[in-house]
Amino acid sequence: MNLLIYLIVYPFILFISYLPFRLMYTISDITFYVLYYLIKYRRKVVRYNLEISKISNSKKELIKIEKQFYRHITDVFFEMFKFLSISQKEIKKRFIVENPELLNELAKKNKSVVFMVAHHGGFEYFMSIGYHVPHAPFAVYTPLSNSYLDNLVKKIRLRHGAKMISRYKAALFIKNQLKENKLFLYGMAADQSAQIRSKTYWKEFLGIKVPVFTGSERIAKEHDLPVVFGKMKKIKRGFYNVEVEMIAKKPRSFDNYQITDIFVSKVEKQIKNNPHLYFWTHDRFKHKDKAPID
Repeated sequence: MNLLIYLIVYPFILFISYLPFRLMYTISDITFYVLYYLIKYRRKVVRYNLEISKISNSKKELIKIEKQFYRHITDVFFEMFKFLSISQKEIKKRFIVENPELLNELAKKNKSVVFMVAHHGGFEYFMSIGYHVPHAPFAVYTPLSNSYLDNLVKKIRLRHGAKMISRYKAALFIKNQLKENKLFLYGMAADQSAQIRSKTYWKEFLGIKVPVFTGSERIAKEHDLPVVFGKMKKIKRGFYNVEVEMIAKKPRSFDNYQITDIFVSKVEKQIKNNPHLYFWTHDRFKHKDKAPID
């Protein structure tokens, strides 16, 4: 059955990828109406996330943000399908790094980097960042439970140069890879819900205390890798700019969790400025009731 789904889904995605952008976005508009009004895909989760994070105290405004989000996230998935056929020239027009000189300077010092991002804006475009920087990009990701769908997503995402590392193997992989003395960029989207463990770090995110990923900080400190943040801005439909911001040039000089705190603060600011561009379908606050009492 899984193989059959793969054989049906992949040709459909490939077909979509070859459509002109205008026609693709027309299909995206139709899909939005189906997902939002008919299927009501994860609307309870999205509404709950928006309400609990107090993005707005106005119900009318929250519903407006909610609809804008569904329009945006539908576009994001169709844009990801485009990766199968879009040219390097076209993708470089649609995804621009505003200040690559920051990463170029680190490259001159033979420094690999930890590149922290959020699921905000056209986050899938980060898979093409290798077109803009001297570092070889690797994305740390969580594998899907369905192996066929996982392979399909990887096939799409790997089309433009970046490689992918399972987050369950990332620490050892990076440790071994850095021995090659080459320039690497490790992309980590560390803004989603972390698992609760014995030494879980809890941090307020949008006013709610939640478990937070600290792996990016630990890896950076272990290998003395500078940490940067990719702040994505949506210019217009299908066009995104990224501003690279330094978080820590010398991570070992930072207190424990300080780098993680800076990252969370930057993500919060990004969300508050453009809340509809965040990935609200994820159950980000599912562990809020398990937070330790101070």
